[in-house]
Amino acid sequence: MSSGLAVWCLLLLPTGAHGFGILPGKSLNHLEITESAILDTAVRACRALAHADGAGFTSPARPFTAQAVAAACDAPKSAKSFGHAITSITLRNIRVDIRHALNASFHFDDEMFVQGRRIITEGIGVVKASNKAGNFEAARQKLGEILHPLQDFYSHSNWVELGNTVPNPGLIRPDAHLGNMADEGRATCRSCDGDDCRGNILEDVIEERVLTSGYFGVVPFLSTKPKRKCSHGGAVDQTSTIEPKGGINKDTFDSSHGHLHAEAANVAITATSELLEDLRAAAGDRPFLQMMGISKGSSKALCFVIDTTGSMSDDIEAVRTVTSSIIDHSVGTDDEPSLYILVPFNDPEFGPLIKTTDPNVFKNVINSLSATGGGDTAELSLSGLQLALSGAPSNSEIFLFTDAPAKDKQLKSTVIALIERTQTVVNFLITDSTVISRRRRSDDVQQRHRGITASDAQLYRDLAQASGGQVIEVTKSELPVATSIITESSSSSLVTILQAARSPGKADNFSFIVDETVINLTVYITGRAVTFTLISPKGESQQSTDTTGPLITASQSVGNFKTLRLKREVGLWEMRMASTNPYTLKVIGQSPIDFLFDFVEASQGPFTGFDALDTRPRAGVSGSLLVSLTGSDSATLTEVALIESAGSEEIKGVVEPQGSGRFLVQVDRIPSVEFVVRVKGQNGSVSSRASSIIFQRQSPINFRASNLTITADSNSILVPGTPFSVPFSVMTNGTGGNFTIRATNNQRFDSTSPTSLFLETGNSTNGTVTLSAPLNTPSGTDVTLTIEAEAPGGEDTNYVVMLFSIVNTVTDFTQPVCQILSVQSKCSENCSLSTWELSVRVTDGAEGTGVERVSLRQGNGTMNTSLAAGNENITLVSYSASCCAPDMELLVVDRVGNVGSCFYTLREDSPAAISLSTKVTQSLFLLLSMVLLVLNPLH
Repeated sequence: MSSGLAVWCLLLLPTGAHGFGILPGKSLNHLEITESAILDTAVRACRALAHADGAGFTSPARPFTAQAVAAACDAPKSAKSFGHAITSITLRNIRVDIRHALNASFHFDDEMFVQGRRIITEGIGVVKASNKAGNFEAARQKLGEILHPLQDFYSHSNWVELGNTVPNPGLIRPDAHLGNMADEGRATCRSCDGDDCRGNILEDVIEERVLTSGYFGVVPFLSTKPKRKCSHGGAVDQTSTIEPKGGINKDTFDSSHGHLHAEAANVAITATSELLEDLRAAAGDRPFLQMMGISKGSSKALCFVIDTTGSMSDDIEAVRTVTSSIIDHSVGTDDEPSLYILVPFNDPEFGPLIKTTDPNVFKNVINSLSATGGGDTAELSLSGLQLALSGAPSNSEIFLFTDAPAKDKQLKSTVIALIERTQTVVNFLITDSTVISRRRRSDDVQQRHRGITASDAQLYRDLAQASGGQVIEVTKSELPVATSIITESSSSSLVTILQAARSPGKADNFSFIVDETVINLTVYITGRAVTFTLISPKGESQQSTDTTGPLITASQSVGNFKTLRLKREVGLWEMRMASTNPYTLKVIGQSPIDFLFDFVEASQGPFTGFDALDTRPRAGVSGSLLVSLTGSDSATLTEVALIESAGSEEIKGVVEPQGSGRFLVQVDRIPSVEFVVRVKGQNGSVSSRASSIIFQRQSPINFRASNLTITADSNSILVPGTPFSVPFSVMTNGTGGNFTIRATNNQRFDSTSPTSLFLETGNSTNGTVTLSAPLNTPSGTDVTLTIEAEAPGGEDTNYVVMLFSIVNTVTDFTQPVCQILSVQSKCSENCSLSTWELSVRVTDGAEGTGVERVSLRQGNGTMNTSLAAGNENITLVSYSASCCAPDMELLVVDRVGNVGSCFYTLREDSPAAISLSTKVTQSLFLLLSMVLLVLNPLH
């Protein structure tokens, strides 16, 4: 724990901190605290879902891992997306120590209790609203940010010193009591006895249970604190040298109050779990698990961006056919998509983004599409793609259908920025381009057709190459055959083994390793007049002209697109390509082993360490990546290389294991040209490493570095109708001059920003983007803002991509309540032959937002709900169950996510039992009404 409960030392390494990987006996950190709570809560949610479905549940062995938990949840294909969610949350948690290092409110320093709680409770509201709207990435980012101060409270305050072993409930509820907070003039500490700070908190503070925290400052001679107040402590904290000297933080075992580190960390884990349980209750088990990246099926989204102008009727019919086929064959299997997304576009309209988890709803939406209009040639294809990239989960695959050029070519760099940040693959299925038409159509037909010229098609090729996707050019009659790529891409556990492109085309040799976990090995080739020779690990070969051979088990050609199915053979393969035309080569397969990564950079703040980048890395200098392996708890990374996309140069990094399947990779130089990331490793235990499997995986995305640096930071909560400012700064290490500035957002909110900034080499220049969301924007809506800077002549660009949540001001902080209306019991000695019934009225109070959902948390009886006649704010609940099931608990959620639980029991030995007999008297009924339990209301 650093200027936080603990240090995830890769991302924040202050003086005296331990390493990123936590060794036995060393301090716990934010990473471990957060991950432990997430894994535990996910297990509880999966167990509850299994029991609700009448299925069994086997808890994984401890210590939990993302792979083991996903498998126990009957969602083994979700291991990668679950790992991505955990990484996203923990990176945002750690970022607080870098970007808000000196903001006391984010760490509960300087007795900032009310301010720290406000950060947490406002953030909880954002997470709940985002979950409700299905915007899970925004929910994860905000969740990570608020978990940091929540965890810091137990290390930086004296909560543990006061003898508390359970969390402070007031931290996650704005209307709850935080504790007896110290007045500004209240003395709280004495100086430590040398290095011994065990008794430095004053006795009267402990006896009167006064809540305090340490003051913190890093600037020598300028850091101050009020008289007789406690300090945070440690070598970085300059206030710890001011009387009273020393500190009270429990960040590590070596901290001022390190003797209480374990106790503080354990309470922080419990507090994190309680907050997650509150979010789970508000969202429901299934949406909560979706936020965590866990869903049955493939965990992949099926995402279409479709031109709906008049000439696209055949294309739309092909999409209907392939959609029905995928849904009909995948529902209930490991290949079932976890999410379905559609964005229609034409001109002058595009959108809306339609997102659903219901396959039948998606079928209906696709079936309702019609092809109309389209008076001119070009359409808003990039606007539709921008919307899809902003709304689809990271690591998705998008299919765009069109027969027209892009009218909004100015969005090219914005789309590439979103591709890089979301690591999403984009495939273009282009029908009847003029390139095809010249070969297959008569001149008069060609003149009537609104097709895509070669230069127009190049835009789509550039975007596809940036994302590692394909541009498939076919006639409309060939499209149904070409859509087989969609069916293949929707398969679960799809991994990229090799991705390459050559433009202009040239002869080149490509090698790739196939390991024993890979099945359904497939090669995609796009291009005209491309020949190849394929060589297997055993030395067998087959040429493209061979219709039969030992290596290719099946092949298919349509338009410029060729698919090859290879025999399964482990080892080093080689593909020798030859063509003077541009071509792409992609090798994929199905395997549980894959990887995730982020570019990270050294912090420039008071703490040394690394922060995840929201921009391109800096070109030509050293850089770092944080890599996570997924799909195997025994896999390890042996090599990470940055491969030039248009050449063969490799820049290999130094791999440093960090524990839990994570690796820090340091490279001497980030390429100045486009590059991909390739990893190699072994899957097996250390003892059997000599014979373990060697695997190769590659990022399909082509990344770019930049000599421009662009940074931005702002409050992530946007209130409708209120102008929202996002300050940013741009610096260049190249030639100065007037730099073009572009700011776009996916919601088309009104915005203002400078169109250019003058930069001098090595100096920063500031600007501001101002956004305004309409008053009727629903809570939970998210907006993706992309700010781009382009050097004079367009030779260099960089961007920063930011995600904001729109949340209306919340004034309802009270949980719903229950009131018994009637109880009937017919219980006898043989409980299996008798039943009991309960009728309850649920309300949210006169000032509440209203009850949204009532569910059964405990009990196996039958529950029905209905709205009271003439009053939509009252929900009536009826429940009946066997007398053998005497316990029942309702979970009640209002429209802003306040949660209450109402518990009823027939057990006579319960402390507050509702004891029912076959004769219920009026006085007993009154007693029942009085002893209604509202247990542990969860905000």
